[in-house]
Amino acid sequence: MGFSAAWLALREPADHAARDAALLAAAAKAAGQPAVIVDLGCGTGSTIRAFAGHLADGATWRLVDNDPELLRHAAAATQGVVTTHRIDLRDLESLPLDGASLVTASALLDLCSLDWVERLAARLADHRLPFYAALTYDGDMHWTPSDPADAAVTRAFNRHQVGDKGFGPALGPGATDAMAAALQRRGYALRRADSPWQLGPAQSALQIELLGGIATAAEEAGEELAKAWGGTRAAAAQTALCHIGHTDLLALPPDAP
Repeated sequence: MGFSAAWLALREPADHAARDAALLAAAAKAAGQPAVIVDLGCGTGSTIRAFAGHLADGATWRLVDNDPELLRHAAAATQGVVTTHRIDLRDLESLPLDGASLVTASALLDLCSLDWVERLAARLADHRLPFYAALTYDGDMHWTPSDPADAAVTRAFNRHQVGDKGFGPALGPGATDAMAAALQRRGYALRRADSPWQLGPAQSALQIELLGGIATAAEEAGEELAKAWGGTRAAAAQTALCHIGHTDLLALPPDAP
C-alpha cells in the first residue's frame, strides 16, 4: 500500500510532536559520527526533519521507498548528503546496509508481517545495526467527548489493521511487541516509549482525514455503525480531542556503547 505526499505533509507536524524526545536523542547518539542512516519507507523525508538539530554535520541519509514520486519529494525537501534507493521493502536483501550506522522506520512496522519483521531483525543483527522505529500504531484510540460507538469502531479498525497491507498478514497493534521480541532474541537491548498523537481543534483537518480512513476500514471489517460514526465525529472535529496511540522503539545491538 502507498501514501500520498499530501497525507504525509498533513500528518508530519503531529508526528514530530508525538515522537518521544528522549528516545529520538538516544537514536541520534546511537547513530554515531559521522552518522550513516538508512530510512525505510522514507516517504517525503519526515524522519530526516525530525532528526534536525540532533546530528552532527556530515550525516548521510540513505532513503528507501518504492514510490519514485515520494523519493523525489524527499530528495528535494531535505538538506545534507542524501541518496535515494527505489526498493520494494519486501526485498530486504536489497537494503543498502553496508557501512550504515543506524536504521530507522516511521509508521511502518504495523503494516508488516511477522515473517517480514523476523527477516528484518536477522538482517539488522547480521550487520550489528541499531534500529529506531517510531510511531508504530498500538491499537489505542479514544476521543473526548466520547461516543457510544467508539469502542466498536476501534475494535473493527484494529481487525482491519491485521489484514494484508502488501507484506502478508499485518501485525497491526502487535507490531512493536513482535519487533522487540525478534531483536531481543538476538541479544539487542531495548528501550520503548509512548508517542501518541494528541489532536485538538488546531488539527481538525488531520482529524477529519483520519476519521474518514478509520470509518472506511472499520466498515470494511464489518462494523455497520462506522460510516455514521465517522460523519458524526468529523462534524465535531473543531471541538473534539483525539488520542491515537503509538509506540517508539530503540534497539541497540549487543555490546553497543
